[in-house]
Amino acid sequence: MATTDPLSQVFGALADPTRRAILARLSLGEASVGELAKPHEMSLAAVSKHIKVLESAGLIGRKKDAQFSYCTLVASPLKDIQGWLDAYRKFWDDNLDQFEAYLAELQRGDPKSKQ
Repeated sequence: MATTDPLSQVFGALADPTRRAILARLSLGEASVGELAKPHEMSLAAVSKHIKVLESAGLIGRKKDAQFSYCTLVASPLKDIQGWLDAYRKFWDDNLDQFEAYLAELQRGDPKSKQ
């Protein structure tokens, strides 16, 4: 079942280690499909499928130059993920602060913490 939710598409694309490796390579600059396939033990067709998933998620852009296809990293979907994570950061920070306070009470032997 395909989803059209952009955030779900990005997380789905990032779920695969090969696709994350492709993005890591593209963070260094533009690369041809052949260059992206080189470090992976799979066919060019298999790597092309991974690239299509990344492209569908908006994480890469492609351009043709004669017979070669070149890919570039598109960072804006990663910023969307950062925004989504930031919404939970306050929750995590608050809970960690409460946990730290609780541990400090335990270390001091505070009777309130033993209830």
